[in-house]
Amino acid sequence: MAGSTGTQASAGHLLQLIRSGRATTRGELQVATGLSRSTVGHRLDQLFRAGWVRGSAGSTSTGGRPSARLEFDPGHAVVLAVNLETRHGRAAVLDLAGTPMAEHTAPLDIADGPERVLDEVGGWFGPLLERAGSDPGRVCGIGLSVPGPVDWESGQAVQPPIMPGWDRYPIGERARRAFTEKVAGATPVPVLVDNDANLMAYGEQRAGYPDCSAFVLVKVSTGIGAGVVVGGEIYRGIDGGAGDIGHIRLHDRPDALCMCGSYGCLAAVASGRALARDLSAAGRPATSGSDVRGLLAEGDPTAVRMARDAGRRVGEVLVTVVTLLNPGVLMVGGDLAGVPFLTGVRELLYQRALPRTTANLQVVTSRLGDRASLVGAAAMVVESLYSPERADARLTALA
Repeated sequence: MAGSTGTQASAGHLLQLIRSGRATTRGELQVATGLSRSTVGHRLDQLFRAGWVRGSAGSTSTGGRPSARLEFDPGHAVVLAVNLETRHGRAAVLDLAGTPMAEHTAPLDIADGPERVLDEVGGWFGPLLERAGSDPGRVCGIGLSVPGPVDWESGQAVQPPIMPGWDRYPIGERARRAFTEKVAGATPVPVLVDNDANLMAYGEQRAGYPDCSAFVLVKVSTGIGAGVVVGGEIYRGIDGGAGDIGHIRLHDRPDALCMCGSYGCLAAVASGRALARDLSAAGRPATSGSDVRGLLAEGDPTAVRMARDAGRRVGEVLVTVVTLLNPGVLMVGGDLAGVPFLTGVRELLYQRALPRTTANLQVVTSRLGDRASLVGAAAMVVESLYSPERADARLTALA
């Protein structure tokens, strides 16, 4: 960005330089942008007035005088993040660095439909903010994670197999209304919606593998999906369908009926729902991926064997995924993430993929666990609201 001028060195762009750590003093900002000292000072004043940037004691300059370091203030606002699963929901208040301040988890049936579910979630926001010690006016946005494909531009779920009644429903608009109706003193804020595997991948990559330029997370719970982060950004495809590997057809299971209505899908054979069905048939009652998770935690031998077999089936598909994307990290998350399933994935992956493809690949399980999608949802909101263009528009509105 050296020597850039005009809109390329607006207050929003200065903020981006500070947040990324590429320029954290006034002098460094001058060098990076080519702007004069007075212009840099004027634009920093905008950021200071908004409360977005603060100064801190830093290293000494070449002349030996203390150089005031500039940093993004993650405490000047908060984000509400919501993760909707098939049988329960989770919400949290997080600061702008992604640190949870208060959390809430409760049973919730996604099949009850968007009106009922989002109205109930809206009722969680007020108590959560109180527990976090935060005023509703400090909420800058809401990030919402759902278990189905999402058209990110519109914020609508698109033909989600396990979300009856949600297809093309205006999720963001309804969540925004629930916030203002349920929380005293709340004003409308932006609401961003994305697929749960995408947000899990985003949260995990940023928290644990920030230098990994190609990161893949596979979520195996009631369904199966994958999130892909390339160059630090979520890869969503043309209309949000990237990573929907649960509906790749297997050649040898034409009898397995999937929730999408097709036969032979990977999810119909190796998901938490599929294992719950097979375990019930084997005399070990289970109805969901979370039930399978419980049996695995108990060390149930039938559940362990089935999870390993399911890992092998998912591994068959991941051979192609890994060969195509050549990621540095392949992470398994969700209800089935554990030793038996991961062992099955590794067996097939290392057996069938070329050694060149897996030579620098880490195959791991989730670090953030149930918080991954919440952290990813909060990061999605922050990256959107404080992007250069959006930041400049918000600063203009504040002026």
